[in-house]
Amino acid sequence: MAKSVFYSFHYDVDHWRVQEVMKIGAVESQRLLNSQEWEEVQKKGRAAIEKWIDEQMSYKKAVVVLVGAQTASRPWVRHEILKAWSASKPLLGIRIHGLKDQNGKTAAQGADPFAAIELSNGKTMSAYVRLHNPAGSTSQEVYGSIRANIEAWVDSGYKRS
Repeated sequence: MAKSVFYSFHYDVDHWRVQEVMKIGAVESQRLLNSQEWEEVQKKGRAAIEKWIDEQMSYKKAVVVLVGAQTASRPWVRHEILKAWSASKPLLGIRIHGLKDQNGKTAAQGADPFAAIELSNGKTMSAYVRLHNPAGSTSQEVYGSIRANIEAWVDSGYKRS
């Protein structure tokens, strides 16, 4: 395994696709909560969600944002991106809209979540953080592209001193 990563994603829409990425096994990640466990954390409020994120992200070497159709608009994804940036963790994105969900459907490509975050120098985070777009026109091809490249993508994630 290359290194341990924290996956940031839109749970409600992309948890199935994320499980597929996790099954690749090229990198170690946090345990994916099932829907009941995630609901329990959410019921406890903002502080509980932040605590869970802190605990899961604290020992991870990098943060990978798995970008689906709605990921860029999710407040917790933005929180996780900013936390990773502030902690100087290697950060990158991988588009997953081309993977099938539990119903066998793919999704439309979503916006770049890094383009929505402006830095103090006037540039957006997308000027520094790479969003990888896996090759392929079928779900199997996209999966194969992620499988073949994820370890190298993580290793080359944007690093700040």
